[in-house]
Amino acid sequence: MKKFGLSVVAAGLVAVAAACGGGEDDTASGDNGSTGSDENGSAEESGDERPEGFLEIRGSDTMVNLGQAFAEGYMDINELGDISVTGGGSGTGIAAMINNDIDIAQSSRAMTEEEFEEAEANGAEPHEFIVGQDGLAVAIHNDNPVEELTFAQIKDIFTGEITDWSEVGWDDGGTISVASRQSNSGTYVYFNQNVMDGEDFAPDAQFLPGSSAIREAVEQDASAIGYIGIGYVEGIDAVNVALDEDSEYVSPFEEENVDEGLYPIARPLYFYVNGTPDGIMEDYLKWVIYDEDADELRYDTGFYQIGDEYMDQNEETFEELGIDLD
Repeated sequence: MKKFGLSVVAAGLVAVAAACGGGEDDTASGDNGSTGSDENGSAEESGDERPEGFLEIRGSDTMVNLGQAFAEGYMDINELGDISVTGGGSGTGIAAMINNDIDIAQSSRAMTEEEFEEAEANGAEPHEFIVGQDGLAVAIHNDNPVEELTFAQIKDIFTGEITDWSEVGWDDGGTISVASRQSNSGTYVYFNQNVMDGEDFAPDAQFLPGSSAIREAVEQDASAIGYIGIGYVEGIDAVNVALDEDSEYVSPFEEENVDEGLYPIARPLYFYVNGTPDGIMEDYLKWVIYDEDADELRYDTGFYQIGDEYMDQNEETFEELGIDLD
């Protein structure tokens, strides 16, 4: 199996703030008209001045390393930009969007229609863009010999129907220790809805505050199993997953399995931007979606590229908002 060599940021909130020179004007996004990236995303090389401004981004813990990398990469090429990124979970970011308190909500799940309506009632104007893909990994200890699980077996483990590793092929594994994210996590919502059909977790499941906490729990306990974004699988392993016993078992470690829809627990990663992007918001969004440096950051942090289908969806949204991509 391929494993990513990412550096994992400690759990909790991570802030990327105002590291660059300039950016003295902390007004909200979009007060300076110059936008657009050159081929290398370098304003210095092109001679273009990028827009000045501040963006506050909050949300998904799964995406916090990715969001931090995006922000640092962008501020390296725009000394007038000032971007703050904090985690706390997709629910935290979406709640901030609903309260009209942020510029961008990072989320590992889609906002619901009800959440859109609540946000719009409070004066926010969320628009959805997809900035990467994740193969959600079913994580196990490196000493665990189980290599493959079906969807039904995974559901039964996390709901407590299967409680011993011997039931899925590891005779000496003993009692399974289930680790889950907390309910404010977009990863929790996605996994519960798409893998567990909304059923309750096992009675003795541990609910942990972040992706790093899940990784550490699995790394320290040979009997543990959890679920985390593929970018956090470092020092542990992940099983291949099949829809059923008659289907092929597929690894989350291969990008083509996610991009082609072969891995059954794959998901898009979202930016919800507040208002029609202009100024630094538009410049940053285009850089994240189209710049080759941002592509490298997606891979370096363990996630996958946006893919043709979602890229088309982004372009349709830009078009609907009247934003020129030339």
